[in-house]
Amino acid sequence: MRLVLFYNYGMLNSLIKNGQFNIGHICTRQQCEEGRGGRVAMRFIYPGTLEVRDFTFNDLENDSNRFANLLAGLGFQKGDIFFTFLPKLPEQFIAFLGGLKLQVIVGTLFSNFGDEALVDRLQGAKGIITRKSLLKRVLKAREKLPALQTILVSDLAEDQDEHILSYTRLMEKSNAHFSTPITSPETPAVLHYTSGSTAKPKGVLHVHGGILSHSQSAREILQLNEREIFWCTADQGWVTGTTYGISGPWSLGVTQVHYGGGYDPRAWFQLLEREKVSIWYTAPTALRMLMREEEDILRQYNLDALKYIFSVGEPLNPEVLHWGRRVLERDIHDTWFQTETGSIMIANRPGMPIKPGSMGKPLNGIEALIVSDEGEVQAVNTAGNLCLKPGWPSMFVTYLNNDEVYREKFRHGYYFTGDTAKQDEGGYFWFLGRSDDVINTAGHLVSPFEVESSLLELKEVAESGVIGAPDDILFEKVVAFVVLRPTYEWSDELDLKMRLHISNRISSMAAPQEIRPVESLPKNKSGKIMRRVLKAWYLGQDSGDLSTLEI
Repeated sequence: MRLVLFYNYGMLNSLIKNGQFNIGHICTRQQCEEGRGGRVAMRFIYPGTLEVRDFTFNDLENDSNRFANLLAGLGFQKGDIFFTFLPKLPEQFIAFLGGLKLQVIVGTLFSNFGDEALVDRLQGAKGIITRKSLLKRVLKAREKLPALQTILVSDLAEDQDEHILSYTRLMEKSNAHFSTPITSPETPAVLHYTSGSTAKPKGVLHVHGGILSHSQSAREILQLNEREIFWCTADQGWVTGTTYGISGPWSLGVTQVHYGGGYDPRAWFQLLEREKVSIWYTAPTALRMLMREEEDILRQYNLDALKYIFSVGEPLNPEVLHWGRRVLERDIHDTWFQTETGSIMIANRPGMPIKPGSMGKPLNGIEALIVSDEGEVQAVNTAGNLCLKPGWPSMFVTYLNNDEVYREKFRHGYYFTGDTAKQDEGGYFWFLGRSDDVINTAGHLVSPFEVESSLLELKEVAESGVIGAPDDILFEKVVAFVVLRPTYEWSDELDLKMRLHISNRISSMAAPQEIRPVESLPKNKSGKIMRRVLKAWYLGQDSGDLSTLEI
């Protein structure tokens, strides 16, 4: 099922040269051909020392060419799947762009993923690049991954065996010249995974033609152009980190700051000041954490160069907007999109009045509507399903090996996003919630099914149910309910054991902030756990209709 439609022909004529849609080529070689080769493309900043390493567009071109040749020499071909499993490091960007040049499908993985999360996401992958510190997890997962042939290790001096290879050694002997084949817009490009409420993660496949949406939204919403210094704090393991930490900005010749560390308010503000960042893209969770800092500490930094702040990943609380205006003396512009949409669909943007708490308005060319389950467009200020009219270039083309679930997302001529919302008289959209049970914790989508399954692996647990509950910092926190087997008793040690098990199997983001032992779980007559009832219990609310509960 392919629903790709290139609607923005003006943009196509300015970005696409000689029919070449290849994302890797456009972000490197094309920038060099347009006279930007000597310009800094990436200023990579190492945590702790804040040491700087600059990469020009010429550097990215040559290094990504070497990586494309490296993969070709190892037998990789168009359509093969290759993953990066790295913390924030320069090798992440080089591997991503080089793989795309070879027309390999490139997936990116969050470096906190545990071995079971890797198994679910690496099915069908032919190769991966990682670090020595993460290699143990990859090797443990490899036992269940028969297709995985090549493991590149970025900080390994020499090959470990015929399958575990030194990235450095291979790059040193790889040629810096590579001719990217002409790539059609429908050619598969990037693979991300998203969580579901009742099944394992789904592989979301995007195509090279998505670069049109990446570039358009970066220019129209984020206001990017080659004069700006841009910093997107998102990890490249997520769609924001690839669309707006790689392809969107570099398709426009923008200099990007990339910081290898995590949340650190003093380091962040020092970098905003020192690097003269003009456009900053971050997450509401990070902003809510900054709200807890002493305001005078933040005000001591000179942010005169900072024009715009944008947020993504979860709804932006009105309180954060008011804080930004008071402390940072700037608006914070909320943006909304999904792994499936590939790029920003709805946003507040500079020059448009902000209604605190609103998602904003659609990107030019995007038709967003509020639709009932039966496919009827809803009246103004009426809650319903947030839907999009299919056809934008960055729209995903399938769930990998799960076309049936993909088709279910398209009904009555619309793409059903899984979010509920309403639209007001002025055309602004307002997020109301998820129509499924997926948990949005600090902008990371966590599958309750994955956490429940992980808990059931423990000998002490007979049953488990997992929900998301409101949280002042994380937006939603993961809360688990467990029924213990008769011979076991609850203890602090068991609580810790469960959290560590989930962190190691899935990721630290999936570890519950709270675990509650219960005598039983509410289930319907077919045995399905009723998470809405668990949530009502937790919040002290009415449980609603319980007529379907098992007897």
